[in-house]
Amino acid sequence: MGLDHASWRVFVLGGLLIGLSVPLIASAVPYTPADDAVILERLPLKPTDRFAAELRSLRRALMQDPNNLALARKLAQSYIKQARLDSDPRYLGYAQAALAPWWEQSQPPAEVRVLRAIVLQANHQFMSALADLDAVLRYEPTHAQALLTRASIQQARGEYDAARKNCAALVRSTSQLIGVTCLAAVASLNGEAQRSYALMQRVIQQSPDMSPDMRQWIESLLADAAARLGDAATANRHYQLALAAAPADSYLLASYADFLLDQGRAADVVELLRERTRADPLFLRLAIAEQMLNLPEATDHAASLDSRFEASRLRGDVTHRREEARFALFLRNDASRALRLAEENWAVQREPADARILLEAALAANAPRRAQPLLKWLVNARMEDVYLTKIAGHIEAFSP
Repeated sequence: MGLDHASWRVFVLGGLLIGLSVPLIASAVPYTPADDAVILERLPLKPTDRFAAELRSLRRALMQDPNNLALARKLAQSYIKQARLDSDPRYLGYAQAALAPWWEQSQPPAEVRVLRAIVLQANHQFMSALADLDAVLRYEPTHAQALLTRASIQQARGEYDAARKNCAALVRSTSQLIGVTCLAAVASLNGEAQRSYALMQRVIQQSPDMSPDMRQWIESLLADAAARLGDAATANRHYQLALAAAPADSYLLASYADFLLDQGRAADVVELLRERTRADPLFLRLAIAEQMLNLPEATDHAASLDSRFEASRLRGDVTHRREEARFALFLRNDASRALRLAEENWAVQREPADARILLEAALAANAPRRAQPLLKWLVNARMEDVYLTKIAGHIEAFSP
């Protein structure tokens, strides 16, 4: 089961973890093999990989000293970074295991609290994550990682004023590069898309020595903003720059695939994602592209996705509602189910993609009234998005 892409991605910038958009492993009755030699599954890390070697070294050291907070934190951060790159939720489970001596504590060390909040955020347990972050910031009001993670949760929930305040605090507490980019990212969703785009452009131009991960983050934000403003050529250029800046994480690949689908470039999506079927969000986009092209693989891939979503439901995992709504609408032609899932998803998170699937499902289900609260929210949020505007126009003109 792959990772959800509802919130911000993780960025490791000089040791600073920035908002993660991956869920915890869903709870289920564990399978315990009778023999320790049984291999359950091989993770996609080669023994010769430098990162794999670093993980082995950290794991051995932590096994010998399990209460070493510095080691546990470093290992957990490494797992979180790998989860971002591979869209594999198991690494989040490993991160939690590394922090096990402190995980259930009501008042763990601040750095554990922030990492715990990132994992809780990933599992869409936003209120619990915010409680941890609030506790950290009561005693350390300039804690950069806590501020940025809190801003990421608030942005995902559509709470732009609150997110902006945390970004502003970041400008004062850490490098202006991160703080200003945080402010621009929020403002681009809240009525200032053009101005924010120009600001992020200046950030890129005035910071030639920024890290590859930071450059990828800003280029992807520029791509998203340009796409929402309807400038496809500029958006494509920024996506290409983002892909070239650093190894592409699943969030970036999913965002670019969505852009390509909107441009009618399904063949490019197949080429981009044909080897990325482990992650459900990427597998979904691949199957949609294959269906658009009438490829024979589409039927089998849709059936596989059906099984994956069913397994998630049986485990009680609700972090994939947006992706499942898209699956129901575009691969199963079940508008009623898609609308129900999209509404449940909208109650938890409110990013442009969440709004879009709800509007699309309401239109397909001939249920424009169920989209009215969202339409009012879009006006109040001053959301600028050519696709949302187009679909909203169809709904407003619809006569049931």
